[in-house]
Amino acid sequence: FRSKQWYQRRVAITAGEKIVEIDEHIGCAMSGLIADSRILIDHARVEAQNHWFTYNEKMSVESVTQSVSNLALSFGEYDKKSMSRPFGVAILMAGVDADGESVLLHMDPSGTYLKYGAKAIGAGSEGAQTTLEEQYHKSMSLDDGVKLCLSVLKQVMEEKINSTNIEVGICRKSDGETAGKFHLMKKEDIDTLLSNL
Repeated sequence: FRSKQWYQRRVAITAGEKIVEIDEHIGCAMSGLIADSRILIDHARVEAQNHWFTYNEKMSVESVTQSVSNLALSFGEYDKKSMSRPFGVAILMAGVDADGESVLLHMDPSGTYLKYGAKAIGAGSEGAQTTLEEQYHKSMSLDDGVKLCLSVLKQVMEEKINSTNIEVGICRKSDGETAGKFHLMKKEDIDTLLSNL
């Protein structure tokens, strides 16, 4: 069973949050209309929990993304659940599946999604994506990947990056008791990484 604290962490998305936890093993980054993202995030969380309670197993990252995609694609249909316009949000779903495979999926505002090794969304994403395509490779360690992402952010962000204006979410494949669990990096750890760039 999940603890009360686990549920309380998922209650609300504040205006400043751009990275949230969907389930223990899945994190989500969003860019666009926060109000629209709340609807999609809440839907993803409910689907993940329903799967857990029904099948007693974690829902795969792609299945959660497929569920959110189905909701996004259903806009304009004449039922009470759908919206009359597309959702104005791009989403990155990341996590580690039960088989230990790390997964990164990008869903655009139209509701279609694709699998990536590295992906940028939001303001400055074109330049960031070009750099990621040039420098990212599958054999890169997680720590090197985080450093690459921070250096790309440093290049494309208009203001100087620091631990107050960026967030870093991590889901390690293997790391003892935190294996496969999503968490946000602490501000002190982000400051340490930024000072080493």
